[in-house]
Amino acid sequence: MTSVTLAQASIIVDAALAEGRRTKCDPLTVVVLDAGGHVVAAKREDGAGIMRFEVAFGKAWGALGMGFGSREYLERSKVNPSFVAALMAASGGRVVPVPSGVLIRDAAGAVIGAVGISGDTSDRDEACAIPAVTAAGLTPDPGGAPR
Repeated sequence: MTSVTLAQASIIVDAALAEGRRTKCDPLTVVVLDAGGHVVAAKREDGAGIMRFEVAFGKAWGALGMGFGSREYLERSKVNPSFVAALMAASGGRVVPVPSGVLIRDAAGAVIGAVGISGDTSDRDEACAIPAVTAAGLTPDPGGAPR
């Protein structure tokens, strides 16, 4: 199994933070996980809340665990509201089922990691994650309906 490299993860983190500054987001925390769910890189901006790492991690970890970007949770909860409740119970509350848990895919389409961001609204967090993954030469997969 290939995984996102430290060099790629560093680009993703720095590009996401730069996008957050460019778009005037609240202070962000960015976490990049490898395909096995381990932290490869993370940064927390000055002024970011103390729980932002856990939230960003939970978004990325949940995306990896289910195999789809976390925006998909919104779609699935509309059709089957008990799905998210069951997922939370099964994960011991580790999954954060809102947008900005974005899968990272390589050129062949294989999942090699995920990025999660927390600090602003989930939609704005996701809007920082998507171009950051692209900046690393990889393909972002936020899940859910096309944006």
